[in-house]
Amino acid sequence: MFKHLLVPTDGSPRAEATVARALAFANRTGARVTGLHVIPEYHLLTYRLTSLQDTRETFAAEAARHADEFLAAFSHAAADAGVPCDTVTATDDHPWQAIIQTAKQRDCDLIVMSSHGRRGLQALLIGSETNKVLTHSEIPVMVLR
Repeated sequence: MFKHLLVPTDGSPRAEATVARALAFANRTGARVTGLHVIPEYHLLTYRLTSLQDTRETFAAEAARHADEFLAAFSHAAADAGVPCDTVTATDDHPWQAIIQTAKQRDCDLIVMSSHGRRGLQALLIGSETNKVLTHSEIPVMVLR
Protein backbone atom coordinates (compact mmCIF):
# COMPACT_ATOMS: atom_id res chain seq x y z
CA MET A 1 0.00 0.00 0.00
CA PHE A 2 1.02 3.65 -0.06
CA LYS A 3 3.68 4.70 2.44
CA HIS A 4 4.32 8.39 1.67
CA LEU A 5 1.69 10.84 0.43
CA LEU A 6 2.32 14.28 -1.03
CA VAL A 7 -0.58 16.63 -0.30
CA PRO A 8 -0.37 20.05 -1.98
CA THR A 9 -2.37 22.86 -0.39
CA ASP A 10 -3.19 26.41 -1.38
CA GLY A 11 -4.96 27.16 1.89
CA SER A 12 -8.41 27.26 0.29
CA PRO A 13 -11.40 25.64 2.01
CA ARG A 14 -11.46 22.94 -0.69
CA ALA A 15 -7.76 22.20 -0.11
CA GLU A 16 -8.30 22.09 3.66
CA ALA A 17 -11.06 19.51 3.17
CA THR A 18 -8.70 17.49 0.98
CA VAL A 19 -5.99 17.69 3.64
CA ALA A 20 -8.38 16.30 6.24
CA ARG A 21 -9.40 13.42 3.97
CA ALA A 22 -5.79 12.69 2.97
CA LEU A 23 -4.76 12.59 6.64
CA ALA A 24 -7.59 10.19 7.45
CA PHE A 25 -6.45 7.97 4.57
CA ALA A 26 -2.82 8.16 5.74
CA ASN A 27 -3.86 7.27 9.28
CA ARG A 28 -5.80 4.20 8.10
CA THR A 29 -2.95 2.99 5.88
CA GLY A 30 -0.05 3.87 8.18
CA ALA A 31 1.44 6.30 5.66
CA ARG A 32 3.36 9.48 6.37
CA VAL A 33 2.58 12.74 4.58
CA THR A 34 4.39 15.71 3.15
CA GLY A 35 2.44 18.95 2.86
CA LEU A 36 3.41 21.25 0.00
CA HIS A 37 2.61 24.86 -0.73
CA VAL A 38 3.79 26.36 -4.03
CA ILE A 39 4.54 30.07 -4.16
CA PRO A 40 4.41 31.76 -7.58
CA GLU A 41 7.37 33.72 -8.87
CA TYR A 42 7.23 37.49 -8.44
CA HIS A 43 5.98 39.34 -11.52
CA LEU A 44 5.48 43.03 -12.05
CA LEU A 45 2.40 42.41 -14.20
CA THR A 46 -0.47 41.01 -12.19
CA TYR A 47 -4.22 40.71 -12.02
CA ARG A 48 -4.18 41.88 -8.36
CA LEU A 49 -4.26 45.65 -8.05
CA THR A 50 -2.68 45.42 -4.61
CA SER A 51 0.32 43.68 -6.17
CA LEU A 52 1.17 46.78 -8.16
CA GLN A 53 2.45 48.28 -4.91
CA ASP A 54 4.47 45.18 -4.01
CA THR A 55 8.19 45.02 -4.29
CA ARG A 56 9.92 41.72 -4.75
CA GLU A 57 10.78 41.72 -1.04
CA THR A 58 7.26 42.49 0.20
CA PHE A 59 5.81 39.91 -2.17
CA ALA A 60 8.28 37.29 -0.94
CA ALA A 61 7.57 38.12 2.70
CA GLU A 62 3.79 37.96 2.23
CA ALA A 63 4.00 34.72 0.23
CA ALA A 64 6.26 33.14 2.87
CA ARG A 65 3.88 34.23 5.65
CA HIS A 66 0.94 32.62 3.83
CA ALA A 67 2.94 29.45 3.22
CA ASP A 68 3.92 29.29 6.89
CA GLU A 69 0.27 29.71 7.94
CA PHE A 70 -1.01 27.05 5.54
CA LEU A 71 1.71 24.55 6.40
CA ALA A 72 1.44 25.18 10.16
CA ALA A 73 -2.26 24.34 9.92
CA PHE A 74 -1.31 21.26 7.89
CA SER A 75 1.22 20.13 10.54
CA HIS A 76 -1.26 20.73 13.35
CA ALA A 77 -3.95 18.69 11.55
CA ALA A 78 -1.46 15.88 10.92
CA ALA A 79 -0.45 15.82 14.60
CA ASP A 80 -4.14 15.70 15.61
CA ALA A 81 -4.65 12.79 13.19
CA GLY A 82 -1.58 10.97 14.50
CA VAL A 83 0.13 11.03 11.10
CA PRO A 84 3.89 11.63 10.70
CA CYS A 85 4.27 14.84 8.73
CA ASP A 86 6.82 16.97 6.96
CA THR A 87 6.15 20.22 5.10
CA VAL A 88 7.88 21.99 2.25
CA THR A 89 7.49 25.19 0.27
CA ALA A 90 8.44 25.47 -3.39
CA THR A 91 8.56 28.48 -5.70
CA ASP A 92 7.41 27.95 -9.26
CA ASP A 93 5.09 29.65 -11.75
CA HIS A 94 3.76 26.23 -12.66
CA PRO A 95 2.53 24.55 -9.48
CA TRP A 96 1.94 21.25 -11.26
CA GLN A 97 5.65 21.02 -12.08
CA ALA A 98 6.63 21.79 -8.48
CA ILE A 99 4.16 19.16 -7.24
CA ILE A 100 5.59 16.43 -9.45
CA GLN A 101 9.19 17.44 -8.75
CA THR A 102 8.62 17.50 -4.99
CA ALA A 103 6.90 14.11 -5.07
CA LYS A 104 9.92 12.65 -6.88
CA GLN A 105 12.47 14.35 -4.63
CA ARG A 106 10.68 13.20 -1.47
CA ASP A 107 10.09 9.63 -2.74
CA CYS A 108 6.32 9.96 -2.43
CA ASP A 109 4.31 7.09 -3.84
CA LEU A 110 0.95 8.91 -4.05
CA ILE A 111 -0.09 12.51 -4.71
CA VAL A 112 -3.42 13.48 -3.15
CA MET A 113 -5.09 16.58 -4.64
CA SER A 114 -8.43 18.30 -4.78
CA SER A 115 -10.41 18.98 -7.90
CA HIS A 116 -11.65 22.54 -8.17
CA GLY A 117 -14.68 21.40 -10.14
CA ARG A 118 -14.25 23.53 -13.25
CA ARG A 119 -16.21 22.22 -16.18
CA GLY A 120 -16.87 23.01 -19.79
CA LEU A 121 -15.29 26.03 -21.44
CA GLN A 122 -13.85 27.36 -18.16
CA ALA A 123 -11.93 24.12 -17.60
CA LEU A 124 -10.74 24.13 -21.19
CA LEU A 125 -9.53 27.74 -21.11
CA ILE A 126 -8.15 27.88 -17.60
CA GLY A 127 -7.06 24.28 -17.25
CA SER A 128 -6.25 22.98 -13.83
CA GLU A 129 -3.17 22.14 -11.89
CA THR A 130 -4.76 18.81 -10.95
CA ASN A 131 -5.33 17.93 -14.58
CA LYS A 132 -1.74 18.82 -15.44
CA VAL A 133 -0.43 16.67 -12.59
CA LEU A 134 -2.65 13.80 -13.76
CA THR A 135 -1.37 14.20 -17.31
CA HIS A 136 2.35 14.42 -16.51
CA SER A 137 2.94 12.48 -13.30
CA GLU A 138 4.42 9.02 -13.29
CA ILE A 139 3.43 8.79 -9.62
CA PRO A 140 -0.20 7.76 -8.93
CA VAL A 141 -2.57 10.66 -8.20
CA MET A 142 -5.71 10.46 -6.05
CA VAL A 143 -8.17 13.27 -6.85
CA LEU A 144 -10.74 14.18 -4.23
CA ARG A 145 -13.82 16.29 -4.95
